[in-house]
Amino acid sequence: MAKEGPNWEGLLKWSLSHADGTRPPGNLSEEDRRWFMEAMQSQTVDVIRRMKEITLVMQTPDQVLESQGVTPQDLEDMLDELQEHVESIDMANDLHSIGGLNPLLKYLRNSHDNIRAKAAEVVSTIVQNNPRSQQLVMEANGLEPLLHNFTSDPDVTVRTKALGAISSLIRHNKPGIAAFRLANGYSALKDALSFESVRFQRKALNLIQYLLHENRSDCNIVTELGFPRILMHFASSEDGEVREGALRGLLELARDRREQGGSCSSEEERKLKELLEQRIEGISLMSAEDLGAAREERQLVDSLWNASFNEASALQEKGLLVLPGEDAPPPDVASKHFEPPLRAWAADRNADVQANSEKKDAPLLLGPPAGSASRHNNSNTDGGDERNPPT
Repeated sequence: MAKEGPNWEGLLKWSLSHADGTRPPGNLSEEDRRWFMEAMQSQTVDVIRRMKEITLVMQTPDQVLESQGVTPQDLEDMLDELQEHVESIDMANDLHSIGGLNPLLKYLRNSHDNIRAKAAEVVSTIVQNNPRSQQLVMEANGLEPLLHNFTSDPDVTVRTKALGAISSLIRHNKPGIAAFRLANGYSALKDALSFESVRFQRKALNLIQYLLHENRSDCNIVTELGFPRILMHFASSEDGEVREGALRGLLELARDRREQGGSCSSEEERKLKELLEQRIEGISLMSAEDLGAAREERQLVDSLWNASFNEASALQEKGLLVLPGEDAPPPDVASKHFEPPLRAWAADRNADVQANSEKKDAPLLLGPPAGSASRHNNSNTDGGDERNPPT
């Protein structure tokens, strides 16, 4: 599908020959004008036309594509190109208008792992911070195949990409969040944390924190499902991003308990204090370079200690909370962490102000997601990905 590159050398020579600075600019001859326009147009990509061509390919039956010599790698390359086009919010919305959204969603069920994963990436790009495309994907029932791939796909990369797309789809999207909760989303996230894939863990922890931040009433649900114990387990992970994700989730739960005037059991309190003391000790032993990189973790540990025990952590006493040069007060990392970096200008953050004044708890099914038993019975069918849930 690749094209030959532009003839930049020819265009440059032509341009220099007509603007060498030794004579005033004159009118182009009709022949020169025609040559220049043809040269430029030959290098201009009609994005809508290309998206229509890609849509036609996605609509073509697999057996026909195979008979024409189209390989799975060709389809991956095609989806790569489509993803570049839909980075533009206008092009993302236009994909539905030209009939390309439903064929793309069908690729989520493709027999090839890489194509399923790539299709989820494209969907994630389309809906990220894009309320219109979020609505269109929801109306096209696009959440269903994403949930299926997230919870049941034998390939952990496909699961991870599906979870990323779900996160983009339901972010700042109340109907999407409600549908995710009704589909036993929290149970599925708990199951995801039993995988050893660090990328999968990161995405699951990030989504858990976002959902708890947006829906305080869910803190009771995740507590009943045993998340505090799991989060404390991951707060000791060797991966820094996993540790931070777990600490953010614990911080949301601690803040909710404080706001509600509740408390955890003495055993949970002891374990949490022990965990935080271990993290403080680990931070104290870091090199200067590692301390700088662990700024967010330092702030999270201190905030969690304060929210849980109503006092400053030892990081402040040791002078490790704010290092020299970090004279700004620590930001509220939990609430700011999920400010969408892409297309932030396009998100309508004030649309739900009035709706937020009257929150209604969506019903939530607490049982394990459908098919979870079979997934556990076949945990080694995903290409050797082992799962080791904390006990």
